[in-house]
Amino acid sequence: MTLPAQRHGTDPGRELAEPGFWQQPTPHRLAAFARLRAADGPVLVPEGSGPGHWALVRHAQVQEASRLPKVFASAPGVTTPEPARWVRALFGDSMVNLDGPDHAQLRKIVQRAFTPRLLAAAEEDIHAVAARIVDDVLNEQPDEFVSAVASRLPLEVICNMMGIPEHYRAEIADRVNHASENIGVERGLASRLRMPGRGLRALARMQRMVAGIGRERRKNPTDDLISALVCANVDGQALGARQLGAFFSLLMVAGVETTRNAITHGLTLLTDHADQRDLLLSDFEKYADGTVDEMIRHSTPIIQFRRTVAAEHTMDGHVFRPGDKVVLYYASANRDEAVFPDPDAFVITRSPNPHLGFGGGGPHFCLGAHLARVEMKALFRELLTRPVGLRAVGLPDLAGSNFDNRVRSLKFAFERP
Repeated sequence: MTLPAQRHGTDPGRELAEPGFWQQPTPHRLAAFARLRAADGPVLVPEGSGPGHWALVRHAQVQEASRLPKVFASAPGVTTPEPARWVRALFGDSMVNLDGPDHAQLRKIVQRAFTPRLLAAAEEDIHAVAARIVDDVLNEQPDEFVSAVASRLPLEVICNMMGIPEHYRAEIADRVNHASENIGVERGLASRLRMPGRGLRALARMQRMVAGIGRERRKNPTDDLISALVCANVDGQALGARQLGAFFSLLMVAGVETTRNAITHGLTLLTDHADQRDLLLSDFEKYADGTVDEMIRHSTPIIQFRRTVAAEHTMDGHVFRPGDKVVLYYASANRDEAVFPDPDAFVITRSPNPHLGFGGGGPHFCLGAHLARVEMKALFRELLTRPVGLRAVGLPDLAGSNFDNRVRSLKFAFERP
């Protein structure tokens, strides 16, 4: 069958703008990105009636833009579409949508709250939670992996670290699902009109909940992250109620969703590549770190982030001008043939592996990268080294989002001798 003309290079950016592109099978989308990487420079992707955005699809392009925040700004927003002004006014600006001193100050407060003592306690908790989840799986023998395993670990770890009371957690999990379930997903008109309100209500309730906890912690601080964030540190800086709510929403939606998706894709990859699974099991401690990074590279939980050009800049022969929109396609950069030999292969010994699964560097590099790696390593140690192993059954049910590589569900089964 002959492909449409634009897929041969006359207008390679238009394919990404086609309705339903993100519902296509993964190989189809990866092939489209390979064609974009082969173009002479950044390619324009149409966006409705607007001017469109320039697609940065090569590893070097994404890194360059990530490390020049004064040129490629995160404000007014990194998602597509950008958050409306009234939404930002109501909920506050998330750290990922800030630049310059505002971003630096907020990140400094958060980083200082992650004390060595808190991080050590979190790592110990991760191992305990992972073991408990796998105990429950072996006792109850469910058949759906996302809800039974992949979602539970990051949610419980973050709630424990933040100090969220147990009786709030089921509601928080529900709010997270409602807030994120349709991000980047193509929907019909009726759904587009209905779902934003549902997602924003979920976000508002979640932020009110954590604001209430924050008020209590200011009066009676405990040894948790919320207390550290809302109680003034040595510089007299702390998070206000709206800042705390915005940070908590970011932590829950980004920290829970991305890690759960990487874990779920990871089980599928180990099931589909038995040789790599056998190699990992031959010496788990030797190969686990490389396995986790290759899972993240291969699945790329966050597909893309948006930037707005703030100053004229030339890249690969193209001149970007203030006001231009660009999109950093991490999913493409992590398959760049110039950096990753045989990029579509899953190779746990890949070295070096400079993937951009946590961002391309610069001030917005993921704060939770270390904890995400610890969570994945701890869980797969428990899943794979127990007497009864697990394997994915069939293909994961993907959401078809242009924002994240989200898995709605994945069937799994027990391997028995």
